[in-house]
Amino acid sequence: MTTSSNSSRKRTQRDYTLAFKLGVVERVEKGEMTYKQAQTRFGIQGKTTVLVWLRKHGKLDWSKLFQHPLMPHSKETPAETIKRLERELAEAKLRNQILNGMVDIMDNEYGAGLRKKYLSGISGKPKPKAK
Repeated sequence: MTTSSNSSRKRTQRDYTLAFKLGVVERVEKGEMTYKQAQTRFGIQGKTTVLVWLRKHGKLDWSKLFQHPLMPHSKETPAETIKRLERELAEAKLRNQILNGMVDIMDNEYGAGLRKKYLSGISGKPKPKAK
């Protein structure tokens, strides 16, 4: 798509065929390159052109740029990181207790049988019945 005559003029969305857009989207979603690398490699103008294509034609959720959940926006001091992680751990423990309580209620009141029997069926011997 890139030629010496096309590189100096400004392109519009209509200058790219649907097949070309889908090809770029497929390569980015396969992980062959980032959307910025695709932009550079194919001479696509506009900072967010490829990202717009990914949002429109892609199969993945491109509504937000990927940001690792453990990497905050600003630099944290070690003490701030520890406090944040302790807070997240406390929230996770509370969430776990709530979900375990809900599973217990479903099992006891409705006989849902959601708890897995982790040790059943490991040995070939039948289990003795409880009295």
